[in-house]
Order: sequence, then C-alpha cells, then structure tokens
Amino acid sequence: MGIGLDPESSFNWLAFYLVEALGNVGAHCLLQVYKDPARIFEASYHELLDIGGVSKQAARNIVERRFALDPEKEIRKVEKFGARIIPFSSNEYPPYLREIHDPPVIMYARGQVIPDELPFIAVVGSRNPTHYGSKVAMDIGKSLAQAGVGVVSGMALGIDGAAQWGCLRGQGFTIGVIGTGLDVIYPASNRKLFEAVFDKGTVISEFPMGTPPEPRHFPIRNRIISGISRGVVVVEATRKSGSLITAGQALDQGRDVFAVPGSIYSPRSEGTHFLIKQGAKLVDSVNDILEDILQHSADKGTSNRSSETAVPRGMGEAEGKIYEFLSEYPKHIDEIVRELELDPGEASSLLLEMELSGIIKQLPGKMFVRS
Repeated sequence: MGIGLDPESSFNWLAFYLVEALGNVGAHCLLQVYKDPARIFEASYHELLDIGGVSKQAARNIVERRFALDPEKEIRKVEKFGARIIPFSSNEYPPYLREIHDPPVIMYARGQVIPDELPFIAVVGSRNPTHYGSKVAMDIGKSLAQAGVGVVSGMALGIDGAAQWGCLRGQGFTIGVIGTGLDVIYPASNRKLFEAVFDKGTVISEFPMGTPPEPRHFPIRNRIISGISRGVVVVEATRKSGSLITAGQALDQGRDVFAVPGSIYSPRSEGTHFLIKQGAKLVDSVNDILEDILQHSADKGTSNRSSETAVPRGMGEAEGKIYEFLSEYPKHIDEIVRELELDPGEASSLLLEMELSGIIKQLPGKMFVRS
C-alpha cells in the first residue's frame, strides 16, 4: 500500500484500531491472516475466534461494530487538524518499528512524510538539564542531522527539545513521539517546537485525538521512541528517570544504548553513569554513535569535539586563552583569574565583552561557559 491512503482505507484502519478490547497483539494476529481491516470486518464471529490471540469479547465487538470512540467523529477530528493516519501496512510506517513486540496498528501523524530509508537515533534525557546537558543534546542533534541521520525524541522540555532543535538547525528530519492526542500541545511551553516539527518534521502519536497527558501514557510512548530508532542516546538522567525506561525498552528491542558522561557531582548524571556501568557505550563525540550505528567513521566535521576546540576567528590572545580554558562545565571567575593569571579587573572586562559578543554565557553565581 502506498503512502497516500484513500479516505475509505483510512477510515477502516482507524475503525479497526478503535475496536473495544482489541489490543495491538490481537490486532496483528488478525492482520497476519486477513491483511486488510475491511476483510476483518466482513469475517464472522467464529472465523475470528479461529485466529489465535483474539478474545471472544474482541471478536464480538468486531462483528457488532463496538468502538471505544466513534470512528466517523474521530476521522473528522484528524482531518480538521490537518493530520493523517499511518497504518501498519503503509510504506511510511518506520521499518524498525515493525520489529517490536507490539507495534501500533496505526499512528496519528501531522507534518512531513517520514523519509524512506532514513536511519534514526533517539536522544532522550532530563526535563530539567544542566547547561552542559542542553548543549550536548543540541550538538548531538545537529551533528546527527549533518551526518544524514534523523533524530527521534519525546517533545518534552529539556534534553528532548534541545536534541530536536539541534536536528532542525542542522537541516535534519526529526520525529516527535508524544504521549497525548496529536492535538494536545504538552507541555504548552513547547508550542514553538511543535510548530517547527509540524513544519519540518513529523509529530506522531498512537493515542486518539484529544487524549490528555497521563503518567501511564509516557512509558507506552517510550517503546515507540526506541522502536523507531537504531539506538538510544541518554544525555542526562537520574536513576529514576523515564529515560532509563526508554533505554531498557531499547535493550529489549535489540537496540544499542549510548550514554553521555557528566559530572560525578551531578544527580542528573547518576542515570547515565549507571548505564555506562551496565555496558552502554560512552559517548564523548557523535562519532561514537555513528561508528556503531552506520558502521563507518563520520567525517571530522560532524564531531562535537572538533567544533568545541576551535577558537573563533578574530579573537585576541587574552580572549582566546579564556575561550580555550572554558568548556560546557561552568567555571567561576575566580578560577579563571587564578588559572590564567589574569588581573581581576581585566578578566571581568574581557568576560563581559565576550558575553556581549555571544561567545560565552554567564550563569548565576559568576559562573561562565562557552555558548
């Protein structure tokens, strides 16, 4: 079946998905035999029961057309929102997602058509990251995009959003997988990200339109994030973070897991350090990801490391020394003065000029990092 579905086919797939008491596993048992929802709706109760994995209640609901929601009203909501249905049979359906235990029968989608054959990497992490974590996530997202790799994440605040913004700035394609209805912008403060991904990428959900955010939805959503991807990168996470759930699901699905190390003093790095101890690959350059996923070394131009060590052109000697000394880890002005043997007044003046130029950023407490 091609990417473009006729209205009747879209409706049949949506109705099939909305049958009460029919989960993904039972639905796929039926699809293996009948291939098309239209044929499933034509089958008798006893014919349906002959298919292993289908409950009596589900078979009865198919025959009697009992749905969790009215399919006609639901399809109108989809069309009004400018969205579409991606059924399991579609060429647009991500191929790696087909391999998991319980792939969604359909996905609601809004945005561009998901590129065929494009490899994807998931980047996930803390909703309340450090400046270091946000910068690393954005750099990884941008570098993956420049290497021809798409980025998958959950449209959340923090690491998710940073990675997806980085991908968009690298002119790449990103998929946002959400745990609400497609028309529910959550969190509301991420509206600009949603609008950008609707325009340049794709936002998908397996939840019906209007579904509000509920805690139980997000672990369900996470299996799709890892399922679409060839590997999952965790940037910052606590030991109880949902990102570790995603990493666990990735392992169950046979995906690679990568983790970015952080400060031993930061609680937000406890989860990533735990993953590294458990065998996740340590990432200090995007090449560490590309070498495993694409089975070749990325060009030096895509490495985070190479871009971080280069001093911007036109910078004076003193500013250059400060820039080289700074990193993604915040450093106090007193440490800068002491280590670089600068006059305190001169250091303050230079740091102010560099901050106004956008080369560095001042954090609370007279702490400085590279921009």
